[in-house]
Amino acid sequence: MKMFSYALLEPGCYYLIQEKENDPITLIQIKVVTDAAMFVVKYQEDIKSEWKKKADAIFDIIELLGDKPASEWRKIYFNNADAFYEEEDDDEEGR
Repeated sequence: MKMFSYALLEPGCYYLIQEKENDPITLIQIKVVTDAAMFVVKYQEDIKSEWKKKADAIFDIIELLGDKPASEWRKIYFNNADAFYEEEDDDEEGR
């Protein structure tokens, strides 16, 4: 059984992880690191940010995303989010 902790992760980097054994794969980015904790952004259906203790367990660190895949993902993710919000704005204007 694999088991890692947040202490292994580097600030500014994107990772694909599974926090628990049967959890879906989640993309995270480490934003801030302190002596005992990390501020983590999770990109799921919604963007969620939270503090994690460095000792908090991660079932599996699947992959560290390199610069090119991370850049490609950002283009897709944020373009899709913009399109979604533009559609909502259009609907609200028509009322």
